[in-house]
Amino acid sequence: MSSNNDSNGSRRTFLKGTAALAAGLAIAPGVRLLGVAKAKPDNEAVTSIVRWGMLIDTTKCSECEVCVEACHAENGIKDQGDPATTPQWIRKLMARDSLTGHVVTLPMMCQHCENPPCADVCPTGASFRRADGIVLVDRHICIGCRYCMMACPYKARSFEHINVTDQAPHAPRGKGTVEACTMCVHRVDKDQQPACVDACNERGHGAMVFGDLKDPESEISQELVRYGGTQIRADLGLNTGIRYRGI
Repeated sequence: MSSNNDSNGSRRTFLKGTAALAAGLAIAPGVRLLGVAKAKPDNEAVTSIVRWGMLIDTTKCSECEVCVEACHAENGIKDQGDPATTPQWIRKLMARDSLTGHVVTLPMMCQHCENPPCADVCPTGASFRRADGIVLVDRHICIGCRYCMMACPYKARSFEHINVTDQAPHAPRGKGTVEACTMCVHRVDKDQQPACVDACNERGHGAMVFGDLKDPESEISQELVRYGGTQIRADLGLNTGIRYRGI
């Protein structure tokens, strides 16, 4: 017969395991690719201690497509032969100053808003913001209504029109659902940078800086203090996680 101490110990072990499982599931119901925040044990959920963000220096950004190519390769996105239907998690734009004629190129992706309009209008909760600032889509409960696409002021979301094959395990995708930049959440949760940032650095441009906006000692925070950064459509009050320099 087991002693009371043995029973209590087993019960505590069971409860700890159950709590850990519940915390993991609470991150994103039905989506297996999501892990936990940087440098946290696997049994702890994402928290708001950090807020992930990116600073893009348009003065260093060239007209190359290396960030787009890296995103496609990392997430299994293939050219469908039609720009209107090929998903674009990140795209390169050209912006011209109407007064001076100065032209800059800049990557445009989900801006990972603190107050995301996409999540506000989603009827199923498929569009949501993690506590660490990353905005995602749970494809398992997305019904393809595309309300989020209409609500996004950055046109940063795509609708998948065809059946998807050879999917990357960390980036489940499917016909009839909406998708967008995940800030390479699967890499971030393993203490790595997004694929676009690594590719830009490897090419020697150094136009993208990724890090914790809440850490005053992080590179991105130091850069923002030193040189500043601009939100696209700051007037909307969305407090975006993506900031730009040189626009």
